[in-house]
Amino acid sequence: MDIRETLSVAIDALRSNKLRAMLTSLGVIIGSASIVLVVTVALTSKKFVISQIESIGSNLVWVEMVKRQDRPQPLSYELTVDDMHAVKAAVPGVIQVAGTQELPLAVVAGGVERPVNLVGVTEGYQEIRRLLVLRGRYFDGADMEMRSKVCLITPQLSGRIYGLENPVGRTIRMGELTFTVIGVFRERVETFGLSDVQENTVVIPFTLMKYYTGMDVLGLLDAQAAGPEEVPLVVRQVGELLRSRHPAEAEYKVQTLSAILSMARKISLALTIVLIVIAFIALLISGVGIMNIMLVTVTERTREIGIRKAIGAAHREILYQFLIEAFLISGGGAVLGILIGLAIPVAIQPFLPGNLRVPVSSLSVIIAFLVSCSTGLFFGYLPANQAASLQPIESLRYE
Repeated sequence: MDIRETLSVAIDALRSNKLRAMLTSLGVIIGSASIVLVVTVALTSKKFVISQIESIGSNLVWVEMVKRQDRPQPLSYELTVDDMHAVKAAVPGVIQVAGTQELPLAVVAGGVERPVNLVGVTEGYQEIRRLLVLRGRYFDGADMEMRSKVCLITPQLSGRIYGLENPVGRTIRMGELTFTVIGVFRERVETFGLSDVQENTVVIPFTLMKYYTGMDVLGLLDAQAAGPEEVPLVVRQVGELLRSRHPAEAEYKVQTLSAILSMARKISLALTIVLIVIAFIALLISGVGIMNIMLVTVTERTREIGIRKAIGAAHREILYQFLIEAFLISGGGAVLGILIGLAIPVAIQPFLPGNLRVPVSSLSVIIAFLVSCSTGLFFGYLPANQAASLQPIESLRYE
């Protein structure tokens, strides 16, 4: 008997028990679909998170002074505007710098006092932090130089204070200070808490903040490197420059997004591995189901096996027949599962944000198919070998 006839016999056997074959392959369908979906979701989430972080600026470096609670720190430790200018002038890889200083205040709106975060910003802040002006305008050179009493507010704060009205041109009073709103802004992308901009933020020129506080100090110094590859060198040089300009006891924390990007990739990889292991467990369970059903099938078809052996079927032909049946069950289930795993991302694509595309990994498709088929063959070998080892005379006597 050649392989084509063996294949034909195996297919006929599966056709005679369609429902059993479909139910047996159900676990394989779920497992293979899970592998494709898990990898797709992992790739999509990884792509989204990394793109969001990189949108903030993978070439962004920021510095802040390490504050100690156990001892007083003199004013000479603080970061200054002069430090900011020195960083831009002395560090070759830096193309833009900016600085901020915060002052917590409160604003009264509708008879309710709301806390706000007043942030004084220097020139270059909009470019580095990628602020998007929704209404009105941003500060110009005259605002910075003349210490204009103007501000920009967030959409959330605008809604709480002015409702649906246009806030541009209106005044806002915080404590004893009154400012004219010249714009409404937001960050172009979410920054995962790595920004001075919160829902209750009011931004004013740093020169005005300096005038009110009488201090020329920065809470945060931002530096933008020419490219991501220059970030390590900029980090080292900025740290050395600040240590040379301040007392030796002063400490500064120079941070980048590189560590966060690395952590995001590691978390994504770990999550992918865990979910794939779960999918493999589903395939393992389906493999046990295939073995159980095949063992039952061998018992039910003992006389058939005996008749085939009696008319000359060899050991390997019986073995191949049952292995082919196991392969068809697992392979067919794998194909259906992969199609389902591919169809779901395509179906939900229209409901996702316009800039988010769902990548489908061809490797996950190949792995799902190979693992599913291998599972079927592995767990189908024992029943197939048991069928091939039956003695013809005993099989013909079986009732």
